Amino acid sequence: MVEKVGPNNNNNINHQTFDVSLDVNQQGASKFFDDDGRLKRTGTVWTASAHIITAVIGSGVLSLAWAIAQLGWIAGPAVMILFSLVTYYTSTLLSACYRTGDPVSGKRNYTYMEAIRSNLGGFKVKLCGAVQYVNLFGVAIGYTIASSISMMAIKRSNCFYKSGGKNPCKMNGNIYMISFGIVEIILSQIPDFDQLWWLSILAAVMSFTYSIIGLALGIGKVVENKGAKGSLTGITVGVGSVSETKKIWRSFQALGDIAFAYSYSIILIEIQDTLKSPPSESKTMKKATLVSIMVTTLFYMLCGCFGYAAFGDASPGNLLTGFGFYNPYWLLDIANAAIVIHLVGAYQVFSQPLFAFIEKNAAKRFPNSDFINKDIEVPIPGSKHTYKLNLFRSIWRTMFVITTTVISMLLPFFNGIVGLLGSLGFWPLTVYFPVEMYISQKRIQKWSTKWICLQMLSIACLIISIAAAAGSIAGVVNDLKSYKPFKTDY
Repeated sequence: MVEKVGPNNNNNINHQTFDVSLDVNQQGASKFFDDDGRLKRTGTVWTASAHIITAVIGSGVLSLAWAIAQLGWIAGPAVMILFSLVTYYTSTLLSACYRTGDPVSGKRNYTYMEAIRSNLGGFKVKLCGAVQYVNLFGVAIGYTIASSISMMAIKRSNCFYKSGGKNPCKMNGNIYMISFGIVEIILSQIPDFDQLWWLSILAAVMSFTYSIIGLALGIGKVVENKGAKGSLTGITVGVGSVSETKKIWRSFQALGDIAFAYSYSIILIEIQDTLKSPPSESKTMKKATLVSIMVTTLFYMLCGCFGYAAFGDASPGNLLTGFGFYNPYWLLDIANAAIVIHLVGAYQVFSQPLFAFIEKNAAKRFPNSDFINKDIEVPIPGSKHTYKLNLFRSIWRTMFVITTTVISMLLPFFNGIVGLLGSLGFWPLTVYFPVEMYISQKRIQKWSTKWICLQMLSIACLIISIAAAAGSIAGVVNDLKSYKPFKTDY
């Protein structure tokens, strides 16, 4: 239409053309596409809550009894509630930065890094990217190790049952890590985050399953003991091998365990990008965050507190794989199977943003490459649909999973290093960047009351992150004393 415009009527016709285009776009947006031209998003409060719960309630929920044992009945639950409040608040700040400018019609930021670029820019974008994607890589390795431990726990519980507890039932975890890796290679071929809604819901159900079993076993143990164990200040110095120094390091590590159990900010923007509107995505995300944080905190409190009440200072690092319980063995098998299924889903939820980042940048750098950009239609047997095979996506994602699997086998205590990565990532990703973006977006005046309060929150969380990092380093140093490459015997 514009090519037919004569020079004398340019202004009028152009104005008419713009109106017609806008009308067509609005009609398309209302039926098939969103305001950014992408296919209509379908996410709701419940799908977003499922994504968050899948990411937050990991197998770490079962280590909270150990964390509370280090801190005691007063500090343990108090720290848990404190971090739930901090996480909820900073998540609402971050959700407000999904759109730049107007919260309803402003430019969308599809990833955490894009939100940083739109609101802060400069060096902070590169810093954020480095921290975020190294953290995601570390989480993938930690989940590989955790899943293999749960798979071995199933075999060991059956072995203990058959031998009456006489057989130590030692085994190598490499085969289980490889099996987990094969499953993740297959699932990683799913192209987009929003197509994983079913996997997130399945994983969320599994997380409830093993959390409830862990809780039930803890309650049963308290009843069997005819009372609750534990003390107001946690593990006692001088009992066993617990020195004052070890008490301090363990307390720091426990502080970190609880803090990072709530961390999901690195994928919050990606989850928010799956939500439909109206209402505005930020409103829906705030509701989803509230629902998921309330649910996870309830489970954390129940599992952690009843686990500590059951075992006191002797609380194992993992209620279901540390063999605090031996019977009923079939119930332990169900719980550990649920952990594995949950970790299969959580691995994908955390890896998809990293996949998307690499693939988007590759397409941008090599726009004319068929290897990177061309999709090959592959018929799906027994279905009218086809699978869009992208060679670069398939090869790169497969290599990623293989790499995380090999590192997990090489460093079986890598979850200690992942704890270190998590401690380094908690403050910048969960607190600092959301606070700074919110200040920039809302134009909060420097040295105003709100600005001072936000900076105090940020500084307090930085101190906690440093303390947790110190505790994690102490744990890694201790693990290195018995280090043997590719030896994962438990």
